[in-house]
Amino acid sequence: MLADLVEELQKTGLQAAPADHCYAGPEDLACDVCTGRKLKAFKSCLVCLVSYCEKHLQPHFKNTAFEKHKLVDPSNKLQENICSRHNEVMRIFCRTDQQCICYLCLMHEHKGHDTVSAASEKGERQRELEVSQLNIQQGIQDKEEEVKLLQREVEKINLSADKVVEENEKIFTGLIRVMEKKSSDVKQQVRSKQRTEVSRVKELQEKLEQEITELKRNDAELKKLSLTEDHNQFLHNYPSLSPVSESTDSSSIEVSPLSYFEDVTAAVLEVRDKLQEVLREKWTNVSLTVTMVDVLRSQSEPKTRAGFLKYSRGITLDPNTVNPYLLLSDGNRKVTTTDQNHSYPSHPDRFTNYAQVLSRGSLTGPCYWEVEWRGRGVYVAVTYKNITRIGGKSECRFGWNDKSWSLSVDKKDGYHFVHNKVDTPVSGPQSSRIGVYLDHSAGILSFYSISATMTLLHRVQTTFTQPLYAGLLPFISRATAELCKLK
Repeated sequence: MLADLVEELQKTGLQAAPADHCYAGPEDLACDVCTGRKLKAFKSCLVCLVSYCEKHLQPHFKNTAFEKHKLVDPSNKLQENICSRHNEVMRIFCRTDQQCICYLCLMHEHKGHDTVSAASEKGERQRELEVSQLNIQQGIQDKEEEVKLLQREVEKINLSADKVVEENEKIFTGLIRVMEKKSSDVKQQVRSKQRTEVSRVKELQEKLEQEITELKRNDAELKKLSLTEDHNQFLHNYPSLSPVSESTDSSSIEVSPLSYFEDVTAAVLEVRDKLQEVLREKWTNVSLTVTMVDVLRSQSEPKTRAGFLKYSRGITLDPNTVNPYLLLSDGNRKVTTTDQNHSYPSHPDRFTNYAQVLSRGSLTGPCYWEVEWRGRGVYVAVTYKNITRIGGKSECRFGWNDKSWSLSVDKKDGYHFVHNKVDTPVSGPQSSRIGVYLDHSAGILSFYSISATMTLLHRVQTTFTQPLYAGLLPFISRATAELCKLK
């Protein structure tokens, strides 16, 4: 017995007992072959559909019968490779039904379908996966470059803004110093003139007081002499009296009956009013210049009129919204202001006081339209549908609330952009046609003057929270506004 045991040990070799960490725990995949306390699985075989520890895996390395078996990392999903209908290994892929099948499925349910081996399909999908990975990796690189570019743009924006703020602070500080210097100059001039005039007045005052003293002394002497009863004494002292000097004629003193330096204040106020007028006229250009800064201009916003026309929309006006003093025509594309109340049927969408009208449909995607107007002027607007319709308050009027944005064109007063009761004068060439570009998702609303050229009048960059509708409000009677047919 000992001789047989020695011979067996010589064949297999002495093996140390496995360490505790080699045994399978509750969360580990165990070897399917081990009995008793199982070891951790080292590999799983997709052919055998069995998981093996290192010891029981050895035959797959030594026996040629296992050469074609596919070994993978331990997997607890081997049973998913078994057909639930036929209990056979699924080695075929049905492209028609896009699923793995066994050879019995191929003979029955999937007969005549486009099928290949699962290995072949996996190889093809693997190549597609590699292409997708390359595309994703390239996309990652492109996006990373774009992030770096945007970061550089952020730095440029910050540097530019900081520089402008610093330069403007210097400019305004200089202006403040100029104003302070002018204020100081006026103060010094007033004080100097004050001292001069006070000195003149006091000098004249002292002279008059001296004359009063002298006159009082002469008056006393004359009074004393007039009381002398001795005729000879009177006649003797009379020649010795000093003659009365010529006094200052008080009628020659002229003073200002109403004011002294108040005219200076009036002159300063005039300068102030002039400065404020200049600021009001020129400040619009400063504000508009800041508004026009657009670092991330919408990629979809065209650069030419031909590009805008690609987004043109056949917009018509909604008869249910038209004010009773408006008349629609030309297929509900043209609106005319009249003096007559047309007594349209009552409708909750109708504007009751302001002569306004909305488009029939909402405008969400990038879209472009043009308005031809005649008469005094027109409001060209976009608005949310929930704008107030009844009454004559600002909640109903295009631009004078937070639900609408409007550009007014007036032959006399030029262009004005109005939103949420803020009226902003806009400069630009006046024309009888206004172009409107709206990119709802990008939050861009632009107004253009259309003539031989296309000139940007005003651009809004905001966030639109609801679908928008086009709106028109022609000025006074017989004014017209028409949504143009664009090719």
